[in-house]
Amino acid sequence: MKLWIALSFAAVCVPTSVMGFSTQQLPRSAARWTPRSSMSLSTATEAVPFAKGPRVIRQELPTLYVYDHCPFCVRVRLALGVKNVKHLIHFLANDDVATPTKLVGKKIAPIFSLPEDKFVMAESLDIIAKIDSDERFGPTSQILPASGRKDIKSWQKSTQVLLRTLQRPRYVATGLLPEFQQLDSRHAFVRNHQLPPYEKLEWKGDSSGDTPVPGLDMDTKLKLYAEAMASDPAPLIEDLNARLVELDDMLYSEHHCSEGGFSLDDIDLWARLRSITIVRGVTWPTRLRRYMDNLSTLGDVPLYDEMAL
Repeated sequence: MKLWIALSFAAVCVPTSVMGFSTQQLPRSAARWTPRSSMSLSTATEAVPFAKGPRVIRQELPTLYVYDHCPFCVRVRLALGVKNVKHLIHFLANDDVATPTKLVGKKIAPIFSLPEDKFVMAESLDIIAKIDSDERFGPTSQILPASGRKDIKSWQKSTQVLLRTLQRPRYVATGLLPEFQQLDSRHAFVRNHQLPPYEKLEWKGDSSGDTPVPGLDMDTKLKLYAEAMASDPAPLIEDLNARLVELDDMLYSEHHCSEGGFSLDDIDLWARLRSITIVRGVTWPTRLRRYMDNLSTLGDVPLYDEMAL
């Protein structure tokens, strides 16, 4: 494990097995999807890449306030990249409450700011709808609506615990994500994001009711994050590899996951899958890996392969 992982937290005595850590999220009809089992191979291979339009550069560039690890933020980054809209990215520190609160009244991301209109908006899908319906950002209705596929949604739900266990400790341990550049930011994430098998209420507690729930103390939370990083990930990665094979079979093509073209299905799926690239040792099925690389290039949103732990 890289030496700088040891600097991700402030010091507390923990067992040697966890050394290195310490205390201290339109107008067109939906495209229909056909299961791959009923698709001919020739049909799947006829899928073509999204045709990106000319570069859109406004005199006053829009600004997108995000966390790098947040899939809801990545949704908007991918949409802006696909539509070839030049924009500024403001990476919020994870403990920065003041900036988003000043913009939209609460700590939330992503936030989209359009200076020429003195316009500010939150919520990823609302922002994407705004971008894709405004002629100032290129041809409208370029991104197809969600197809309503239940198989991919079911897959995402079934892998939620597995992915949280692998991804969350790595977000703060890399020392490289912009929202976690300071200790306060890393601690803010650990304080508010539970690791399985804990539920959010068990982890954070709740003092608002008649019977307060204490939650875990910060030293315990940091120790659990450290233990998650120190433990052998091989069994979890083996499980994840098998689940990715399942998803690969649901993929329509390496350019878009559902029949009909690039859609909100891709916006959501790719944004979530991107975080898996922070886990070293994952074996990607060929088509799914090409899908990840193709959309990374198309949307101008890098993957985490070079910093994977």
